[in-house]
Amino acid sequence: MHKTVVLNVVGLTPALLGEFTPRLRECIARGSVANVGHVCPAVTTTVQSTYLTGAWPSDHGIVGNGWYFRDECEVKFWRQSNRLVQRPKVWDAARQLDPSFTCANLFWWYNMYSSADYAVTPRPMYPADGRKLPDVWTHPPDLRQWLQRELGQFPLFQFWGPATSIRATQWIADSAIRVDQRFDPTLTLVYVPHLDYCLQRTGTGPAAIAQDLRELDEVCGKLIDYFGARAARIVILSEYGIMPVSRPVHLNRVLRERGLIVVREELGHELLDAGASAAFAVADHQVAHIYVNDLPRLKEVRALIESTPGVDLVLDSERKRQHHLDHERSGELVAVAAPDAWFTYYYWLDDRRAPDFARTVDIHRKPGYDPVELFIDPSLKLAKGKIAFTLLRKKLGFQTLMQIIPVDARLVRGSHGRPPASAAQGPLFVTNQTGILDATEVQPTDVSRLIMRHLTD
Repeated sequence: MHKTVVLNVVGLTPALLGEFTPRLRECIARGSVANVGHVCPAVTTTVQSTYLTGAWPSDHGIVGNGWYFRDECEVKFWRQSNRLVQRPKVWDAARQLDPSFTCANLFWWYNMYSSADYAVTPRPMYPADGRKLPDVWTHPPDLRQWLQRELGQFPLFQFWGPATSIRATQWIADSAIRVDQRFDPTLTLVYVPHLDYCLQRTGTGPAAIAQDLRELDEVCGKLIDYFGARAARIVILSEYGIMPVSRPVHLNRVLRERGLIVVREELGHELLDAGASAAFAVADHQVAHIYVNDLPRLKEVRALIESTPGVDLVLDSERKRQHHLDHERSGELVAVAAPDAWFTYYYWLDDRRAPDFARTVDIHRKPGYDPVELFIDPSLKLAKGKIAFTLLRKKLGFQTLMQIIPVDARLVRGSHGRPPASAAQGPLFVTNQTGILDATEVQPTDVSRLIMRHLTD
């Protein structure tokens, strides 16, 4: 099989390719490019699972970055076990054709306990004293210590949160090079996430993110040069385009005001009690799964969601089937936001009653995706001093929360999940090979087939 590398440059669209991305433009000029069709919802884990399995969410079961686990009555986001994906991955098919084939997965999602030969994915340590320490999970296990000796500790707090920077993407790229030097896998999958975060924080105009585009282009150029020298076939693709937004829509507040949501009070804070609620929304960027425990009220819930400003479309059973989202993990209804809107997870009606995790970076405890974690609360005076003091208390062994995140969803400038407004604002597929792309647009379920063609043709 032919050595192949796939760079998943999240958020990259034709509209962002220009003066700030000379290396990417050069790669595209020498190869072939196609637009990639829409996955509903166009969010990280769903799109990646579709690309790697060649199946729609209705088949592979990854209906969002998180969903309601009905048997546990809990909303869970950012699970990591590959056993949640209900279809085989592209590397499974490749290994059947060639037993000597090997695959390295660098930070693509559902990376734990898969059949990939080499795997690296974020996995913080959570000691009993309440700290969160940067770390990774790897296969084989000794790869974890070797990589962090070579590259330093994985910069978790630059990977996600208000301190997000190019450092995390650089670490991932360098780890891909180190893994290739040590193991020489046939297929290498590399996650390149930097654009995803800056576009949500600052908006989608190239001029506004000029420095971010330059930094990203430099990282991609380094990978293109390295793998090109290794005679690898190179694929560059993206998962979705990020659209400008200005309207946060609080579906759970709408449901609560109608008496459909139950909360539990803990130490003066309100927690969503999903199992006791008649209906609630699991918000995920511009798409939200609406779970209806009290089915006789389904019609009422649908009418309420459809009448909410900022909701563009509500998918019922038939429409879910049309959008390849008819899976038992999906909500009874699925809401799609208007082009300039996105959905928050907020369910409290008084910010003083918000849960204690609302003002922290806590992607696992929140019952929905929260891009406001990319911001430091602008109302905080001497925010850097507060951060330093909190870190000192943690080092001294005190249990304390890093409560620096605002609960003002109006700060968010970019989102994704719904279909792009145009092909120029949507995802793309680029290859340095001729004769493999036979169309100017490909379906998301074609991506695994195209990767296989790079390996075998």
